Amino acid sequence: MESTLPLPFLISVNVPPGLGGEKEGLNREEVSCLGTVFFNVTPQTYEKIFRFLGRHNTEFQPFFDVTQLESRDDIVTLLDAGARKVFVRPEQLPDFAEFGSRVAPVVSGANPAQLASATEHGLLVSEFDITAAETSQFIEEAKSKKITSFFVKPVAGADLEKFIGVAAQCGAIPILPSTGITSKEQAGKLAVPKVLAASWKSDRADGLIPTMVVDEHGTALGLVYSSEESVGEALRTQTGVYQSRKRGLWYKGASSGDTQELIRISLDCDNDALKFVVRQKGRFCHLEQSGCFGNLKGIKKLEQTLVARKQSAPEGSYTARLFSDEKLLRAKIMEEAEELCDAKTAEEVAFEAADLIYFAMTRVVAAGVSLSDVEKSLDAKSFKVKRRKGDAKGKWAEKEGIKTETNGAAPSAPAPVKEEPKKEDERIAMKTLDVSEVTTEQLDAALKRPSQKSADAIMKIIVPIIDDVRKNGDKALLSYTHKFERATSLTSPVLKAPFPESMMQLPEETIKAIDVSFENIKKFHAAQKDEKPLQVETMPGVVCSRFSRPIEAVGLYVPGGTAVLPSTALMLGVPAMVAGCQKMVIASPPRADGSITPEIVYVAHKVGAESIVLAGGAQAVAAMAYGTESVTKVDKILGPGNQFVTAAKMYVSNDTNAGVGIDMPAGPSEVLVVADKGANPAFVASDLLSQAEHGIDSQVILIAIDLTDAELAAIEDEVHNQAMALPRVDIVRGSIAHSLTVKVKTVEEAMEISNRYAPEHLILQIKDAEKAVEKVMNAGSVFIGEWTPESVGDYSAGVNHSLPTYGFAKQYSGVNLASFVKHITSSNLTAEGLRNVGGAVMQLAKVEELEAHRRAVEIRLEHMNKV
Repeated sequence: MESTLPLPFLISVNVPPGLGGEKEGLNREEVSCLGTVFFNVTPQTYEKIFRFLGRHNTEFQPFFDVTQLESRDDIVTLLDAGARKVFVRPEQLPDFAEFGSRVAPVVSGANPAQLASATEHGLLVSEFDITAAETSQFIEEAKSKKITSFFVKPVAGADLEKFIGVAAQCGAIPILPSTGITSKEQAGKLAVPKVLAASWKSDRADGLIPTMVVDEHGTALGLVYSSEESVGEALRTQTGVYQSRKRGLWYKGASSGDTQELIRISLDCDNDALKFVVRQKGRFCHLEQSGCFGNLKGIKKLEQTLVARKQSAPEGSYTARLFSDEKLLRAKIMEEAEELCDAKTAEEVAFEAADLIYFAMTRVVAAGVSLSDVEKSLDAKSFKVKRRKGDAKGKWAEKEGIKTETNGAAPSAPAPVKEEPKKEDERIAMKTLDVSEVTTEQLDAALKRPSQKSADAIMKIIVPIIDDVRKNGDKALLSYTHKFERATSLTSPVLKAPFPESMMQLPEETIKAIDVSFENIKKFHAAQKDEKPLQVETMPGVVCSRFSRPIEAVGLYVPGGTAVLPSTALMLGVPAMVAGCQKMVIASPPRADGSITPEIVYVAHKVGAESIVLAGGAQAVAAMAYGTESVTKVDKILGPGNQFVTAAKMYVSNDTNAGVGIDMPAGPSEVLVVADKGANPAFVASDLLSQAEHGIDSQVILIAIDLTDAELAAIEDEVHNQAMALPRVDIVRGSIAHSLTVKVKTVEEAMEISNRYAPEHLILQIKDAEKAVEKVMNAGSVFIGEWTPESVGDYSAGVNHSLPTYGFAKQYSGVNLASFVKHITSSNLTAEGLRNVGGAVMQLAKVEELEAHRRAVEIRLEHMNKV
C-alpha cells in the first residue's frame, strides 16, 4: 500500500514520559527510531503531551485523538506545536475546516455505517474489533470507498498479526500498541522487523532490500542492503547495522571506529527501499571522503569547517576573535544583513547571502548549536498554524521609514494578499438563540464561558514554578524569562528606577494620550478618597472609628502576550499612586530582545514605580509574593492575566508563608451588549469585536431586544465585514466561535439574563439606557448609551478596566482606590462607656466560656467602684 507516512503503521504509546517506561514491548529509543506515534489526549494528560511536543516535535511524527478535549484553543495549540494530524468528533469538523488535511474525524467500532463519516482528509476508526460480526461487511465497504489517510486502532488485547492483515484488506494504516510489539522475537509479541519485512517489496532472490543511508541533514552517505534480521539488530543496538551480501550482518564502523548512531528508519512511498537516518562519526566511505557520493557541500560543509576552526584557530586571529568577541560578530552579522538588503543583481544577492550565512553559522557554532538544531527549528516553524502580525520591530521599522503603532503613526496598510475564497461556513458569525424557544438550563449552558484547563492541570504546571522561584530567587526567575519569553540576553530580572530616558522614547502623540488618560484616571480615583475618618458613638461613652491607610508595597501585573497593555499599567499604577502606596513593583514580560515596551516604562516613571520585574506568568507572581535578591516582596498583587497568572495569584494568597493578598480572580475578557431597534448596527458590531480581539478564549454576548431578522442580519453583516478588516481577525474568529446572540422581547428579560451572566463589561445601546442602569445588579463596569464604547473605559475615561470576569462580578468589584488601601477600626471608651457596655460584654464572654475576656472587663469595673 502506497503511503506518505514513513512507516506502514503508527505506534500507540502511553503519555510521555511513558515512552520508555514499559517493562516489555518497545522502549523509548526504539519508538524514537520508528518515529510515527499516536496518543489519546485527555484534559489530565494535555500538559504532558504539550511539553513532549515542545521537546520532540521534529523527532517524532505525532498523531492525536483529541475527542476528550473541549477547548478548541487547546486543539489548535497542539497543531501549532507540531501535531501532524488530530482526530476530532465528526460534529467538531466545521470548527477546524481552516486546517485542512491536518484534522480528520474519528468514529468507534466496526460498524460499516461509520465509514460514511470519512472526509477527503481521512478517518480514524478506534476500538476496531476484528472478531465482530460485521467485520467482513466493513472490509468490503472500505474497499469500495478507497478512503485516503484511513487509520484503524484495535481493541485492547487484539491479535495484532491478524489485525494488520484486516487493516491491509481495508486499505487502512494500523495503529499498534507499543506494548504489543518488540524489536526482536518475543513470545506473545509482534516483532517490528517482521512487520516491516512483510511490507517491503524486494526484487532480489535473497529478499534483501536496498537501503539509503543519510545523515541528519538528508545528505546521502551510501547505499547498502538490509534484512529482517539486520533491521532488528539496528533497532536493538541503536546503531547502523546492515546485511552484507557476502558476510552476513555488517556492524558499520565496528573495525574502523567510524560508527553510526541510528536516528530513524523509514520506508519509501511504494515500499521498495529503506532509509536509515544516522548521526555519523567520522567517514562513511572507505575512501578519503565523507560519503560514497563525495564530500559534504554547502551549509553542512561550512559547519564542519567552522567547528574545526573553533577548535584550532590561533589565538588573536580574526577567526578566533569572531568566536570570542560577541560584539564583533554581532557587528559583522548586522553589516552583512544590510549589504544583502542593498544588493541589486542576482549575483550580488547570492554573494551577500553567502556572507550572511557564514557569519550566522559562526554565531551558531560559537553558541554550541548544531546545524541540525537549526533545521529542527525550521521544521517546527513549518507546522505553525497561529499567525503573528508580522510587522518589523520598532527601531528597524523606523530606520526604513515604516510607520508602526510603536513609532507613532498608524500602521501602514499591508500589501493585499490573494487568498482562497472562504467557504460560507467560514463566515464570522455568532450563534443565535431565541430565549422563548429554550429552557433556562439550555440558555445557561449556551452562555457558559469557554472552558479553561482543569484546576489540577494548571496547578501541576504553576506549583513547581512558584516553588523554584521561592527557593532559587533571581536565578530561577531569569531562567523562566529566558525559556518562556526567549529573552536570553537578559542578565538581570529587574529594571530599577530611575528608568533611563532612552527607554522611554515615544512619539509626542503617544505621550499626550498617556498623559490625558493619566489625569482622568487620577481625577476619578482621587474622588474616591475618604474625606475624613468615620466616627460613630454607638452609645454614651463608646466611640467607634474607621480610618484608611495605604497598603505599603503593591505588585502590579501588566500582561504581555498577544497584546502589549500599557493601559493596564495606568489602571493599576495611578490608583496606587493616589492611595499613597510607598513601594510599587510592576511586573511585565519583556520582548525577545530583553526590552520592555517604552509605553510601560513611561507609565512606570509617571506613577513612581520602584522597579519593573522583567517576567510574566506564575514566575512573576511568585517573585513579587516571596521576594528575591532583586525583587521587592509586596503585600498585595493586583492586575489581570491568563488562567496561569490567576491560579498563581490565588495560590500565593492562600500560602500563609507568602503573606500576600490579591485583588480578585479573573479570566479571559468578555462583553455583553444589550441592543434594541434604535441601536446602530455598526456600533453594536464594533463593541462586540473590541472584546473578541483580546484572545480566542474571550467571549462576547449580544442580547437583541425585539429585533427583526433583517435588523439582526444588519448587525451580523457588520460583525463579519468589520472583523475581516482587523489585523487580529484570526483571534476574532476563535472568539466568535463560542459567542452568542440571544433574542428576547423586553428590556426586563435582557437585564435578567445579563445579571445572571454577570459580565465584565456591560454595554447598553438601548432607549432610556440611563434608566436601565437601575436594573443592573451584576457587572464589572457599565457603558451607557450609543456614544460610550467600552474602549473609552479601557483607556481614557477615568474608570478602571481591571474588572472581575468569568461571572465573578457577582461577588467582586473591579479595581478601585479601595483596592490599594486597608481600613483600620478603632474603639475609644470612657469610664462611663465601659459601664454602659461592660455588662453585655461579660455576659457574652461567659456564654462562650472565655473567662479571661470576661475578667478584662470585670477588673476594670471593680477598679472604678473602689475609686
